[in-house]
Amino acid sequence: MRADARRNYLRLVEVASQAFHRDGTEASLEDIARTAGVGIGTLYRHFPTRRALVQAVLDQGQQDLEARARELRETVAPEEALLAWVRGWIHHTARYRGLAREYLVGIQGGSDELKDSCESLRTMGHDLLERAQDAGAFRADMTVDDLIKLVSAVSWIAECSPDSEVDVDRLLELALDGLRVR
Repeated sequence: MRADARRNYLRLVEVASQAFHRDGTEASLEDIARTAGVGIGTLYRHFPTRRALVQAVLDQGQQDLEARARELRETVAPEEALLAWVRGWIHHTARYRGLAREYLVGIQGGSDELKDSCESLRTMGHDLLERAQDAGAFRADMTVDDLIKLVSAVSWIAECSPDSEVDVDRLLELALDGLRVR
């Protein structure tokens, strides 16, 4: 990529991140291009679809979630690892209104652009859930899809009320408490 094209790409991702945080993932692409100082054609050359731009914005957060999953897997008990990782995922998702929906659609197979991210989240969640189940902490009939739906629901609530982190943690605890082995 030429230096000017690389600058435009990075600037578009930076501006899109701010716009998605402020206005949600349905933020105006024209406004993003204008704020980045490029034309809409330049935006579409780099990101042919909205979801391609969403994916570019999410890459760093995705890498952080993957690193956190590996770290938790090695350093804490399986139940604690799952809960800590899920909390991190919820807080990451809540940064951008509309992202919980995008992830859920992608995980259910409806988004080619987010497929890799969604599969990565599914794999991380499956691994951490399976470890917690093997340790006897969670019901054996709970699936990674159940976990994803619960996380998406709590993430959506967090998106709608981003100042209530204590409520989000409480909702997560209540939801997962029903899935714990007693």
